[in-house]
Amino acid sequence: MKAIILAGGLGTRLRPLTNYMPKPMMPIIDKPILEYIIRLLSKYDIKEIAVTLGYKSQHIVDYFGDGSKFGVNIVYFRENTPLGTAGAVKNAESFLDSDFIVMSGDALTDLDISSFLHFHTSHDGLLTMAVKRVQNPDGFGIVNINNEGKIMSFVEKPKEAMSNLVNMGIYLAKKEVLDYIPSSTKYDFSHDLFPNILSYMYGYSSNCYWSDIGTLSSYYLTNNYVVNQPQAFGILI
Repeated sequence: MKAIILAGGLGTRLRPLTNYMPKPMMPIIDKPILEYIIRLLSKYDIKEIAVTLGYKSQHIVDYFGDGSKFGVNIVYFRENTPLGTAGAVKNAESFLDSDFIVMSGDALTDLDISSFLHFHTSHDGLLTMAVKRVQNPDGFGIVNINNEGKIMSFVEKPKEAMSNLVNMGIYLAKKEVLDYIPSSTKYDFSHDLFPNILSYMYGYSSNCYWSDIGTLSSYYLTNNYVVNQPQAFGILI
């Protein structure tokens, strides 16, 4: 199993904090967000990792290098122009040879990847989306699933949420999903890919911790959570 971490975004909603560094390098207590993600993957023996790069990418390369000091192997794929979430994965197609996991480089989670993988391999879908029930679903992709976990509908950031089950931006996919993504084209998972493969998608519902660090307030709350639950993230305070 290989992993792709999407780390090329501009982080505009976190400015001015992201004026000088990419959002995946924003510290949570004592480590960049991206380090927590890499350590989570390593915990589940996912050691081959590709990181997609864009905004201020050299900060990431300088800190993580080839990944050896974190016990993993990291390769990088740069985007000369923004390719979108799915386009960035397509750009790393040469790295992939089987099923793979996609992680967001700016979200903190303690997702049980083993359970997620077991669900994915137990269902005959092209892509499995990690989903979670939240108190306030505004600003997220909204998902509806049936009793078997099949995704029946998905709407990206609707004006009025019809459910509190949201897309966590974490996916397990078969390599064949890349056939649905055009090369060298800006292409998004939520807006472009999912409408085309919805009938082949499943949703894995988790009650794990997950924080999409998209705003200054969520960044503060995430740091506060980790201070109070350090053992969940391997921190000694």
